[in-house]
Amino acid sequence: MDFLKHLSPDQQFVLFSAIKVVGAFCVVMPIVAYAVLAERRIAAFIQDRVGPNRVGWFGLLQPAADGVKSFLKEDFTPGHVRKVYFWLAPMIVMIPSLLVMAVIPFGSRIGGQKMVIADLNVGILYTFGIVSLGVYGIVLAGYASNSKYPFLGGIRSSAQMISYEIAMGMSVVPVFLWVGDLNLSQVVAYQGNHGWMILRAPLSFVIFMIASFAETNRLPFDLPESEQELVAGYNTEYSSMKFALFFMGEYASMIAVSAMMVTLFLGGWTLPLPGLHTVAGESQIVLGVFHIAVFLAKVVALMGVFIWVRWMWPRFRYDQLMNLGWRVFIPLALANILATAVWLWIIQ
Repeated sequence: MDFLKHLSPDQQFVLFSAIKVVGAFCVVMPIVAYAVLAERRIAAFIQDRVGPNRVGWFGLLQPAADGVKSFLKEDFTPGHVRKVYFWLAPMIVMIPSLLVMAVIPFGSRIGGQKMVIADLNVGILYTFGIVSLGVYGIVLAGYASNSKYPFLGGIRSSAQMISYEIAMGMSVVPVFLWVGDLNLSQVVAYQGNHGWMILRAPLSFVIFMIASFAETNRLPFDLPESEQELVAGYNTEYSSMKFALFFMGEYASMIAVSAMMVTLFLGGWTLPLPGLHTVAGESQIVLGVFHIAVFLAKVVALMGVFIWVRWMWPRFRYDQLMNLGWRVFIPLALANILATAVWLWIIQ
């Protein structure tokens, strides 16, 4: 590593940031691919079917076959759509899900480098600002398709996002009242020293998780797609790779919100065991890799919850979804903030 000595601090920062970006991308995309396979196998198990098992060993190459199929299918653009917006929408859906990962601390340190791409002091504000951009792609897809079913799906998505984004944002306020910092690395460090936040703010975790289902358009809140009512919602006019971008964007969003829940409530890369946070010397590299593995294991476990809920719960009616967001979760989140603030004032 002698060549690093010849680089300026700024050049080293750019180099290591690029390495972390490439590494995170190379981990997230395979998880997206195999989350689809896991969903199909879990759905088959729940419905007493076999599921995909022909391609490769026990179906393990099915995601690769699906990816090749998406690239080779004819990229058809209907003549009645608004073409510029029609092409932009899938990209707008996919990109925010990846940008969120920039501020998630997915490990401790390896070789003196923090395992986070951008350690922002306002990391949680960044995540909420970026996550909310994904809905613009869905609304744009509904508008650009120039068709009634996609348009209804886009309207539903915008209304759904407004109601649940507020509750989701307020649900994390008690976490920062406890921690006293908006930096996500500090949130993880606090939980490493004082215990996981799910034990201190369980209601916040419940509200955040349920709102995450609405944010990612997953059952029981998949009203923007709602195949039995809207054919495929905003996806209806899309095919080939543009449809695949919507599909990958949904699973990338699942990874993003799961990573946020792990960071905010489940201790991030920490475990409630002594001696697993501060080890110096050569063991630090091994421990750093272990921390990344712990973080990924928690994310995969939460994604399993997303998949299980999809195949076990029926879809809410739209009026039920709106009532739950505006009349239940927002008052609950406000009461939770007030109760946490009063309790902290009493004990301090």
